[in-house]
Amino acid sequence: MNLVIPPLFFYLIGAALTIGGAVRAATLGRRDSSREINEDTPERAKARRRHRTFGLIWVAMGIFLIASTAGVLRLRH
Repeated sequence: MNLVIPPLFFYLIGAALTIGGAVRAATLGRRDSSREINEDTPERAKARRRHRTFGLIWVAMGIFLIASTAGVLRLRH
């Protein structure tokens, strides 16, 4: 039994990963300008760095999923 999943499903998942990762990296991975510099703690800096890193990983996964679904990344046999 072969299950055929339409490519639109993978395009939507890839777009959601790309947009969600970009939003996460841009909003949660950035320092809030309304806070003073002395309020920044190492824990907050570490959390921002983690949000930025995982946001960029989500973007990369989304782009990879879109590119592989579109056939840009073909495996050579």
